[in-house]
Amino acid sequence: MEIDMKQLRELARALRQFDLSEIEVRHGEDRIAVRRATIKAAPVAEAPAPARHAPAPEAAPAPADEIGVTYITSPFVGTFYRAPAPEAPPFVEVGGFVSAGQVVCIVEAMKLMNEIEAEVSGRILEILAENGKPVEYGQRLFKIQKAG
Repeated sequence: MEIDMKQLRELARALRQFDLSEIEVRHGEDRIAVRRATIKAAPVAEAPAPARHAPAPEAAPAPADEIGVTYITSPFVGTFYRAPAPEAPPFVEVGGFVSAGQVVCIVEAMKLMNEIEAEVSGRILEILAENGKPVEYGQRLFKIQKAG
């Protein structure tokens, strides 16, 4: 059976959207199962599970020279990827325009590829993370000049 990556992404998206732990699809003899990783909580502290739309940390007020500028931050610790696959073109480039809800990158956390979406429309001023490198919770990934 050849894996359809688009179908696999849709199944992973459904896991996050409906907060499911696993999905299984059967078609004749073919079967595909997608499961979310679980986090074992330490006895003293509880770790939150990664989520596609995890709330980003609150940003400090922008300096006067950055009025109309916003940042897309990482909602969790993981690995930053600018493209959906190594051979694929990046989701966005510096100078490019993004719309609210548009996927701008992927942060891989616990073997889950989490699509990060722009919360505002605007122009990409700067890409602040390096492809394939670790990012921290709250780390700035993109600098955006908000539209209108």
